[in-house]
Amino acid sequence: MATWHLTNDPASVSTARGLVSERLTSWGLEELEFTTQLVVSELVTNAVHYATGPIELRLIRDRARICEVTDDSSTAPRLRYADDTDEGGRGLCITAQITQRWGHRPTPRGKTIWTEQALP
Repeated sequence: MATWHLTNDPASVSTARGLVSERLTSWGLEELEFTTQLVVSELVTNAVHYATGPIELRLIRDRARICEVTDDSSTAPRLRYADDTDEGGRGLCITAQITQRWGHRPTPRGKTIWTEQALP
């Protein structure tokens, strides 16, 4: 398991992708890099957009690759289906399509959004 604390800043999205890439390489899971980076990008971007405080990112290697993003917003995520002309609203929909499962749970300071991806 790896845990990182990120600032609530758009630059943290790039930082998170780099951290995840390094960890997946150390675990020998390079083939999950593209999809995991996409998931992390979407979840951390949403946290930056909707929360106000620090963001926690956890990557867990178990029977599946689990990614968790915790923030201080209590607003539950929901799938949106964006129109062709919308500039946003696709991130969670994309995440749901490239992972096996996803969900969220409340935490004492906000919420955690999690995803599962099968290991190769």
